[in-house]
Amino acid sequence: MRSSIVAATALALVLGLGAATQATAQDGYRAPPQDVADIVTRAPSPRVSVSPDNDMLLLMEREALPPVADLAKPMEKLAGLRLDASINDRHGPRSIVGLSLQDVATGTVRPVALPVGADISDVSWSADGSRIAFTNTRSDAIDLHVLDTSSATVRKLMTGGVNPIFKSPSWMPDGSLLVLTIPDGRGAMPVESLTPRGPAIQDASGGQEAQTRTYQDLLENPHDEAMFKWLTTSQPVIMDADGANKRKVGEPRIYTSVAASPDGKYLLMEWLTEPFSYQVPWSRFPTTTAVYTTGGKLVATIAQQPLADALPVEGVVTGRRNIAWHPSEDSLLVWAEAQDGGDPRVKSDNRDNLFALAAPFGGEPRLLAKLEDRASGALGIENSDDLIVYEYDRDTRELRQTLVDVAGTDAPRQLSLRNIQDAYADPGSPVMTTTDQGKSVARMSNGKLLLTGSGATPEGLRPFLRSFDLATLETGEIWRNSGEQLESVIDVISPDGSSFITYYESPTNPGNIKLHDGGTERFLTDFPDPHPELTGIKRELVKYTRADGVELTATLYLPPEYKEGDKVPVVVWAYPREFNNAETAGQNRDSPYRFTRIGGYSHLFFLTQGYGVLDRASMPVVGADPETVNDSFIEQVVANAQAAIDFTVERGFGDGVRVGVGGHSYGAFMTAHLLAQSDLFRAGIARSGAYNRTLTPFGFQSERRVFWDTPETYYRLSPFMAADKVNEPILFIHGQNDSNSGTFPEQSERMFAAVKGTGGIARLVMLPHEDHGYSGRESVLHTLAEMFDWFDQHVKNAATPETSAASSAD
Repeated sequence: MRSSIVAATALALVLGLGAATQATAQDGYRAPPQDVADIVTRAPSPRVSVSPDNDMLLLMEREALPPVADLAKPMEKLAGLRLDASINDRHGPRSIVGLSLQDVATGTVRPVALPVGADISDVSWSADGSRIAFTNTRSDAIDLHVLDTSSATVRKLMTGGVNPIFKSPSWMPDGSLLVLTIPDGRGAMPVESLTPRGPAIQDASGGQEAQTRTYQDLLENPHDEAMFKWLTTSQPVIMDADGANKRKVGEPRIYTSVAASPDGKYLLMEWLTEPFSYQVPWSRFPTTTAVYTTGGKLVATIAQQPLADALPVEGVVTGRRNIAWHPSEDSLLVWAEAQDGGDPRVKSDNRDNLFALAAPFGGEPRLLAKLEDRASGALGIENSDDLIVYEYDRDTRELRQTLVDVAGTDAPRQLSLRNIQDAYADPGSPVMTTTDQGKSVARMSNGKLLLTGSGATPEGLRPFLRSFDLATLETGEIWRNSGEQLESVIDVISPDGSSFITYYESPTNPGNIKLHDGGTERFLTDFPDPHPELTGIKRELVKYTRADGVELTATLYLPPEYKEGDKVPVVVWAYPREFNNAETAGQNRDSPYRFTRIGGYSHLFFLTQGYGVLDRASMPVVGADPETVNDSFIEQVVANAQAAIDFTVERGFGDGVRVGVGGHSYGAFMTAHLLAQSDLFRAGIARSGAYNRTLTPFGFQSERRVFWDTPETYYRLSPFMAADKVNEPILFIHGQNDSNSGTFPEQSERMFAAVKGTGGIARLVMLPHEDHGYSGRESVLHTLAEMFDWFDQHVKNAATPETSAASSAD
């Protein structure tokens, strides 16, 4: 088949087809058609944040895509972080460029005066909604500001000196501000010597297993360590809301967390200690966790964790972990401790225990609950000492919710248990509210929780607001989305749930904020359609069946000018996912009433070029045992793809021949497999993927086995090993600065070389300064131009059975 494709490509070049596709790197950035470029470069709608008292909306205006030049600023890659030394913060372009306040009752919008060229981050409401703290990034420093919501005026509290790498400025229970700052007199930035002090040495003489994922941006030498310490060391400072009365707390350290107790008397402080590691990111470095008074006096050391560079895949540290304040108690610490050595491979009926320790934090902690599965989080409840504890079983994928009485009066009670992939059985998540002390807790009304969820059904999403009685475990529905729109609750105003705020969208409404108040409804915002020229796009949720009976779903989009009976080229875009059973694999997780929002480098832009798009086409890999589910990965994704193509033919809009496949990240991995292991598609687009699994030997995606457990699986699941079978054209796109674990840029470079070296048709586009996703304006436009040209040449203009027959007759 490969020889015929080469001949067809040569003919296309003679005819002038796809000439742009043959452009070289020397031609610079390119752009898609102007109408597409116009949509891509429009500023998006503002982000919206509701005040804690529900009286105001904060509208955060966003910038359109930044130029690549913004991404090209110097970057320090240290311990899994990407830092900008010029501002002492994480590296990245600006996002929020303007602020406005909108009154919920009247709809009045008040713009907020900001410095010219504002770059706003770290936005935080005070507990009473009277103030908003935020930072503004300048070219060489970060300032701290506070917005008074009554007057819509801004006051600068700090000119430079903020260090938000690990923690943004936050409000204390008494209304003061806690800020991590650059220490006074820290000295000049370390300069790397041209003469090495010695070799960089790593040691594994202990003989202990250390199954570490393929992390990127790790420390590599003593200079990296010095830079990491210089940039991340901070000094906690507490100040009044007007910037007065600044006082230091503790000494300068690499603080990763500083949190006030609800009564405001103590600070729970966690910091990194040495030795650092060149094998794992900062989150696995040694830590110390201690309680201090807000005056800076050490009260108690709670935990000291060593370097965690030898954890099993999906393992956790032993000892005290996830230490946090109980949000509804004055000063009570809670944490989890592994009972299985932190190793999920160990069989155990008691994986974790939950403990508590009250002020003054001496003596033995109190056992709150023995947990069957791994603790994965906990929520406090409004006006209650109870906790909702989440447990997860990685083998069954079951999520358990347990109610734990911290006072110890009642035994722990199971609230719910479900397969986390069972969308239809999702009971919803608690609506959260903010206490007077600024802590986030689950909303409670007359002994009942308020829950909101996506409301997945076979017909599509129908979000809901419901009550859940903690005593009887009975559920009562308060509201459910109906009609030809998709509407979900984002905040609840009244205790009984009769007044609430939703995010509303429909096929013609791009997404706006709506108020439901005692049976009446009104929109609070009126954001315009970002691309009215695309309103004719047809969108439909569709279902079809795999050959073995597994039900599949997708979202079908047809171009604006489509007429029934037309045959159009089709793009199948997908991302594989693993499931324990066929029932959950076939569930519908989308809505027919969602607004079709197209932006960035979305594959949905193919609709503007006359293609049909089968989006989010189900690519389930079903296996009862998560340990071995990938053994049939290839067979299942090929069967999924065949079912998708068959559906396009049965529905009449596809001809079964002019079909291309594409995906991003794990979807790119899937794309390469489909082109190597089947002849279903005419061409493929693989963005930011990984193709050689021997380079990720300690697991990938949901694969838990390591390479040495099952080398044949790693070999077979590496499209690189089957590069000689990729007999359809494939376009590789990858960011040169990809930080995602496993998807090193080298993955695409080597896969391209393998396909090219074995006689295949391929193209490699490496985007300067781009990460796993692409955000620079020039990069996004260029990506779209490349994708259009590739599928135009190899899919849209590919010969169909009808055209081939006509050519033969001629």
